[in-house]
Amino acid sequence: MNTPTNSLSIAAARRDTDICIVGNGAIAKTAALGLAQAGHRVTLLTPPAPAPAAHVTTEQPWDVRVYALNHTAHTLLSSLKVWGALDASRIAPVESMVVNGDGQQPGDLAFDAFGAHVGALAWIVEDRNLNQALDAALRFAPHIDIVQGRASALAAGVDGASVTLDDGGVIACQLIVGADGGQSWVRGQCDIGLDYRPYHQKAVVTNFSCEKPHHGAAFQWFTGQEGIVALLPLPGNRVSLVWSAPDALAATLMSETLSEMAVRLAVLCEGRLGALRPLVPEMVRDLPLSLIRPHSMVAPRVALIGDAAHVIHPLAGHGMNLGFADVAQLLATLGAREAHRGLGDERVLARYARARHEDVLLMQAATDGLARLFGADLEPLRVARNLGLNLLNKLPVLKRRLMSHAMGK
Repeated sequence: MNTPTNSLSIAAARRDTDICIVGNGAIAKTAALGLAQAGHRVTLLTPPAPAPAAHVTTEQPWDVRVYALNHTAHTLLSSLKVWGALDASRIAPVESMVVNGDGQQPGDLAFDAFGAHVGALAWIVEDRNLNQALDAALRFAPHIDIVQGRASALAAGVDGASVTLDDGGVIACQLIVGADGGQSWVRGQCDIGLDYRPYHQKAVVTNFSCEKPHHGAAFQWFTGQEGIVALLPLPGNRVSLVWSAPDALAATLMSETLSEMAVRLAVLCEGRLGALRPLVPEMVRDLPLSLIRPHSMVAPRVALIGDAAHVIHPLAGHGMNLGFADVAQLLATLGAREAHRGLGDERVLARYARARHEDVLLMQAATDGLARLFGADLEPLRVARNLGLNLLNKLPVLKRRLMSHAMGK
């Protein structure tokens, strides 16, 4: 069983491994599992864990952080034996998606699993559900050491790389994988430049029960000045809200009660799901939104994955899916390398970066373009974007291509 190593016990010690992964989220954990199952010795460096919460015997509340995982994520997690370990009773398949425009004559665009010849377009999974399954897999996975500590220095050379901890310990390896989020320490140590632009929006996330059944449909409304509202299906008559709201509106929403937010939603969403009521216990979070585009996904003996490699607007729900696709590609690239090339070989890492370039660039361009287009409050643009939604809805070949790309198939 893998138990976290207290950093104090390895002070001033050297730990040799094949790959050091820096990060503590689902992408870092998935990469650790995949690389270990491929036969590599992996050290997962995580921040010191907070004190464990008191044991609660009642049913867990619904997590306000959820992900719309596509087929790429499903396939990867299934291959690592993680998908089957998820609590299936808390997963909702997305059977259809309806996108609504704004204005007097709003356009609309609809997708459904039947038209895509699949059982589901995606699956809505709570952050807690996903991480609990990954943590359970990590505890029993061979070839994985979990070290709790804080990194203070990174070095890369011809013979290998190393991460020095603030207690003096050293993790020596052949490859460092940065999976430490949008404010990545690993990326900063590599002097990788980036393009950064705040959207001046926050994603306000919470959960509601709905009066009318959602039938597995995900709904999205582009509302112009009030941002982008998405209601994602949860099991039963429940939905998860992701409201990409301008900063001023987000501050107002966070100051109001969830019952007051539900009244606002009833107007914006035209009563599509009937009355909305906050789930108990009431929980809400707001997350700042920005575009972060690093100039490279690799550096000498370093590969970036997940938000360390790209941060996009959540309007398409694909930030996490891009990260899982990074993991899948890194596994494939390392597995296909020539026998004489090491894990941190410059050409091997360049292949990984090239393989991910187009997919990442397309998703960045699409989400950023849509955020700009639907954020503009000009009547000619409003008319044009609604006409565009209606036209796209009548072009089945293009719709199928868009669905296939979004599903990761």
